[in-house]
Amino acid sequence: MSPLNDTIFKSAMFLLTGLPGQEDIHLWISIPFCFMYAISLVGNSVILFIVKTDSSLHEPMYIFLSMLAITDLGLSISTTPTILGIYLFNSREISFNACFAQLFFIHSLQCIESSLLLLMAFDRFIAIRDPLRYASILTLPRTAKMGLMFVLRGVAVIIPLPFLLKHFQYCRANVLSHSYCLHQEVMMMACSDIRINSIYGLFTTLLTMGLDSLLIFLSYVMIIKTVLSVVSHTECLRALNTCVSHLCAVLLFYTPEIGLSVIHRFGKGSSPILQILLGYISLLVPPLMNPIVYSVKSKHLRVRIIRAFI
Repeated sequence: MSPLNDTIFKSAMFLLTGLPGQEDIHLWISIPFCFMYAISLVGNSVILFIVKTDSSLHEPMYIFLSMLAITDLGLSISTTPTILGIYLFNSREISFNACFAQLFFIHSLQCIESSLLLLMAFDRFIAIRDPLRYASILTLPRTAKMGLMFVLRGVAVIIPLPFLLKHFQYCRANVLSHSYCLHQEVMMMACSDIRINSIYGLFTTLLTMGLDSLLIFLSYVMIIKTVLSVVSHTECLRALNTCVSHLCAVLLFYTPEIGLSVIHRFGKGSSPILQILLGYISLLVPPLMNPIVYSVKSKHLRVRIIRAFI
C-alpha cells in the first residue's frame, strides 16, 4: 500500500445510519432504545448478582445462565451506545479501527451465545434423560471447562476477520446501512478481492451457528423422544415445562438471524427499514428478554430475586 493510501486508510471513517427518512424523529426513536438498554443492563446484572450470592443456585443450569447474562451484557454494551449516539447526537462517524473492533465483539459474542444455548440444551437433555446421574455428569468444573472451550472457539474463529479487513483498500462509498459495524457489510465496502473473507465468513457461520442450531434441534428431538416414553402425563408436562425458558431464548436468538439471512440472500428488493429493524431485533431483543423470561419461568430464580429486593 502506498504512503498516500495508507494515510487515507488511517484517517478515513465509516458513516453509520439510523432509520432512513426518519431523521426528524430520531430523538423520539432513541427513547425505546434507552429503555431497552437500561433494562438489559439491570436485568442481566441482577441475574449475575443473584446467582453469585446464592449458593443454592450454584448448579450447571444457573452457571450457564450466568454465562448467557455476561454475553448479553457484552452485546448490549458493544452495540447500544453507538446506536444511541446516532439517535441522540447524530454522531454517525466511526473510525476504521473502532469499526473493526466493534464487529469483532458483535460476531464473537453472537457465536458464544449460540454455543451457550447449545450447552443449555445439553443440560436440559441430561436432566430429563438421566436425572439420577445429572450431578455426576455435569459437575461444576466440567461445566466451567465446557463454557471456556466454547468461549475460546467463538473468539478463535472470529479474530481473523478484523485483521483481514484491515489489509483491504476502501475506495467506495463509506456509508453503512446499519447503526453498527458488521463483517459482511464492511467487507462489501472494500475495492480489493474479498473472496477469502466471503468464504471464511460463510465457514465461520456454518461452523458456529449452523452447527449449534443443528445440535440444538437434535437435542430436542431426543428430549421429546424421552418425554413421550414417560407414562405419567403430569411428569411429561413437568419435564417439558423445564425447557420452556430455553426454547424462548433459542427462538429469540435464531429467528431474527434466520430472517436476516433469508433477506440478504433472496430479498434483494426488500425494504431497507425491514433489514434495519430485524438487525435491531437480533442484537437488542435477546439481551432484553432473556433475563425476563428466565426470571418469570424459573421459580427458584424468581423467589431468590423477590427475596433479595423485597
